[in-house]
Amino acid sequence: MIVDVHVHAPTQMETVREPKLSPPGYRGDKQYKQNVGWAEFQEAMAPVDKLILLGLAQGSKTPNDDIARWARLWPEKIVPFCSVDPTDPGAMEELERCIEDLKMVGIKLSPHYQNFAPMDPRACAIYAKAERLGLPIAFHQATSPVRTAPLRYAHPMALDEVATAYPDLKIVVAHFGHPWEPDTIVLIRKHPNVYTDISAQFYRPWQFYNALVLCREYAQMHKVFFGTDYPVTTPQETLDALRAINDLVEGTRLPRIPEEEIEALIQRDALRLLGLG
Repeated sequence: MIVDVHVHAPTQMETVREPKLSPPGYRGDKQYKQNVGWAEFQEAMAPVDKLILLGLAQGSKTPNDDIARWARLWPEKIVPFCSVDPTDPGAMEELERCIEDLKMVGIKLSPHYQNFAPMDPRACAIYAKAERLGLPIAFHQATSPVRTAPLRYAHPMALDEVATAYPDLKIVVAHFGHPWEPDTIVLIRKHPNVYTDISAQFYRPWQFYNALVLCREYAQMHKVFFGTDYPVTTPQETLDALRAINDLVEGTRLPRIPEEEIEALIQRDALRLLGLG
């Protein structure tokens, strides 16, 4: 079973007539279309069996009702995660609504996009509730080109204290914590309930290859999930890039990633490991 643990929602039900391209440099190799219709979304998700659909709250503005609506349209495929902003006074009430009324089963947070210190007491209240209820949290804990997002909150090591204080909380460090992949690897090795994903990484092939090699050397490949960050990348191009990763070192003495480990990553049942399967 292929589970994409990092998918963003369509922007509209109808077909997109005027594509909106990402700013140059958001994806290093090309610009991607940011607005996606429902049919295009379904077609792109054809290679995966399940997907975690998520968005990000900014203050009291949340994506939660939209995420829940898409999940109702495709319940056999979509696993809905909510998002709340710890800096919003109504965050805990919104989280309760998402759990009870919208039946959402996980949370998306981003300390640097939402501008909170990872151990801020307001965030800790969310962690405590998530740990108690068995809700995994996906953290965007990686760099960003957004000038208003403070990088001091983006480093994956900032989650070491969180995972120590809440040892039963299941955490996914998105995007391999790039460009700090080595720190992400030692983090997932230290904490049994902390994982990472490969979303939006393959188009930096040398960095991606080295992250996987180091992950093997630390014997942590079993803690890595398949993910895309759609629409930044698609499942199919991510699958193709993963299966071609060794082409980068063809004809050299550099280490290869065994094909069976690549396929194990692709087929990993992330939902079961996160307590959602």
